Amino acid sequence: MTDKDLDRIIEMAWEDRTTFDAIQFQFGLKEQEVINLMRREMKPSSFRLWRKRVSGRATKHESKRTFVKGRFKCSRQKSISNNKVSKR
Repeated sequence: MTDKDLDRIIEMAWEDRTTFDAIQFQFGLKEQEVINLMRREMKPSSFRLWRKRVSGRATKHESKRTFVKGRFKCSRQKSISNNKVSKR
């Protein structure tokens, strides 16, 4: 596994809405393997913070999510308009 792959896995593991199933699909790592990787690659204090954040979080498990497919969008989120960057 390259450093780039490790960085991406760690980034995905920290994201609230990225499921362990998505990490397994993309990189072939099961949840326990991701936990072991995080323990190995992070400082102990950072790992404890991550475990506390992830434990019991329904959004990290596909089967526990309240929505079926697609991306979550807050009702207060404004749509992008007149944005030149998005039109490139």
